Amino acid sequence: MNEQDIHDAYRGIAGLLEQRRLKEAHLQLQALLDTCADYPLQNRLEQVKTAYGYMLQYMRQGSEDPGRQGLHLQLCAETWEIADQVCLLLLDDVQTGYYHSLRRTRKRMSFIQSLEDSLHRLESFNDDLSLCQLMPQDHQMRDTALARHEDANQNLFKETWANSSWTTGDAQQADAFLQSGLLMASDLCLFVSAVTLSLLECFDPRKVKWLLDACRHEETRVSQRALVGLALALHKHPGRLSLYPALAAQLSLMDEGGKLGSDLNRIYIQLLRSQETEKVNRKMQEEIIPEMMKNVNLMRGMKFGFEESADENDWNPDWEKTFEQSGLGDKIREVNELQMEGSDVYMSTFAQLKNYPFFKELSNWLYPFEQWHSSIVHIFGGSLKDSPSILGLLLQSGFFCNSDKYSMAFMMNHIPQAQRNVIFNQLTSQNMDELMEDEQLAGLKQFAARPEVISNQYIHDLYRFYKLNPQHREMADIFQDAFELHRIPELAKVLQKTALLKEVADFHFRKGHFTEAAALYRRIADDGQADADILQRTGYCYQKDKLYAQAVDAYLKADILKPDHVWTIRHLATCYRQMRRYEDALEYYRKAEAIQPDNRNILFYTGSCLAELERYDEALQYFFRLDLMENDRDVKAWRAIAWCSFACGKQEQAARYYGKVLDSGSPLATDYLNAGHVAWAGGNMAQAAGLYNRAAQACGSRDEFFSLFEKDKDILARMGVRTEDLPLMMDLAE
Repeated sequence: MNEQDIHDAYRGIAGLLEQRRLKEAHLQLQALLDTCADYPLQNRLEQVKTAYGYMLQYMRQGSEDPGRQGLHLQLCAETWEIADQVCLLLLDDVQTGYYHSLRRTRKRMSFIQSLEDSLHRLESFNDDLSLCQLMPQDHQMRDTALARHEDANQNLFKETWANSSWTTGDAQQADAFLQSGLLMASDLCLFVSAVTLSLLECFDPRKVKWLLDACRHEETRVSQRALVGLALALHKHPGRLSLYPALAAQLSLMDEGGKLGSDLNRIYIQLLRSQETEKVNRKMQEEIIPEMMKNVNLMRGMKFGFEESADENDWNPDWEKTFEQSGLGDKIREVNELQMEGSDVYMSTFAQLKNYPFFKELSNWLYPFEQWHSSIVHIFGGSLKDSPSILGLLLQSGFFCNSDKYSMAFMMNHIPQAQRNVIFNQLTSQNMDELMEDEQLAGLKQFAARPEVISNQYIHDLYRFYKLNPQHREMADIFQDAFELHRIPELAKVLQKTALLKEVADFHFRKGHFTEAAALYRRIADDGQADADILQRTGYCYQKDKLYAQAVDAYLKADILKPDHVWTIRHLATCYRQMRRYEDALEYYRKAEAIQPDNRNILFYTGSCLAELERYDEALQYFFRLDLMENDRDVKAWRAIAWCSFACGKQEQAARYYGKVLDSGSPLATDYLNAGHVAWAGGNMAQAAGLYNRAAQACGSRDEFFSLFEKDKDILARMGVRTEDLPLMMDLAE
């Protein structure tokens, strides 16, 4: 079997199990299992089939069995787990990607280090660290201890990732990681990431339970990584948790008070925001950075006004004026707003700084930033303590994700040692204690410790891992998926709450994802929880998707809850106009006009509706009002006056206004065409032919011109033009 055949067979079995069609799933799984001849899995399947056969036999006999449904779920779960393992075994033989290479290497190993042994090795690092701090000049001891520690982390990461199914013993040993008081928090964070990656490759109920327990860990970095991992695992395997009632119950219990739902919803939005990163990158590369570079010499050309007094300390208002006129201020504010909302504004910048040897080891992409990591410890003077400098504080802040902090440190390493010493001396203050009392600097660590910052930066790390790591093309990119966590059955009770759904809907709304936003707002409305604002937003989403009937329905409901709101009235009018229900549109434009009598758009579209209803004299009154209101030339009003005048037989007035339109400097093809109609209806054949010729040139093709001309045949006939002369005029306009 090739890779595609294996995936197709697995999807077929999974589809049957989703429908609980267990007997058919067993038949297909048996056929798949026969191709790999794995006897332990064969025995497991035989046991499941036997148990299922007995269950059906008891049911046929009419025996009462209160545990039947629970057993059925258990057998479905067991069958699906066997299918997972069979699929992985078959893919190991045909797949050349990194993950399956890792699994093949694991199979060839004569000895696999247990989780318990890995934990002991990692816990011993605390003693090594203390000893090294007592002998800070012994760099060989330091390097040996760091190498041993990092080697243990890398082995644990690979072993956990490649281990698709924990045994009961594995799960117990993994629990010891959460309970250890000696394990470094950064090491536990990396272990959480390894468990997450393993779960994304293959569902494992024991790992899901472990993540649920890790979500309650007292270390915020650990709990936030576990929450992200849980969200991704449930997204990757929707519906699987329903086969494990104990896990589903644990999830529900953790949401007492709504905290789990609130945390998962925040991570849900952060995952959605991460999918905007490419848009943010394009905006940075194509708009913001070029604008900044264009104005990099802005200050040099300013008159600073120092001539009068060297001691003058007043701010020259010309500086701010020049700064704002350049547009640079707007771009800087835009970057700040993106960063404040949690957008990944540094992806494009640091993507070029991921070629250092450090990033060849995949575990390093997800390792929390530590200044004592062997790859950067020498940059900070060889100390195993956090650097007491402004730079050290910056690298410990929440402004950059862990991966980018390492990149920044490596970039610093490329600065010559002498210059680096100068920088460090300048950034290391003798009065650091005083600086630490400063609210802004003290706030850096507080900001970095916030759960929402930690989870957001971790998602940025994961985004870089899936987009940039050396083997990323061999991996399924989780960020290409459509995240809809609220649709996952096991999360329904946790996330399908009005306040949480509205947060997600509002995010989609702000980002212009109107289809997604409308579906969520509609769900809230169907639950009877919608207010006028939600109904207005629902209508707006439908309107943007050109679903005008649905938009009208939402706007009418909003109008009931908040009557005579001009925004709702105007949008109702617009939707009716788009649906060509001009009488209804006119009714609402008149309502809007009563509230905003001088609104130019309202007046224009009121006149347009009257024109569509062929009430040209009334329409002209609105268009003349517009023309009088406008101090400058209003070509749009002139165009409307000219057409309505022509349509109601006022040819001289129509000719005068079309003349103004054509003299405006920006006439359209339809302006030449309509002016030609006026000339023809007035008997000026030569002028009409010339105008039609210019219309044809403006159209770009004769076919387009003929198409426009054909649409006006009826009104030309009403104006007295002989329809049998139409072909002649079209030839005359050549």
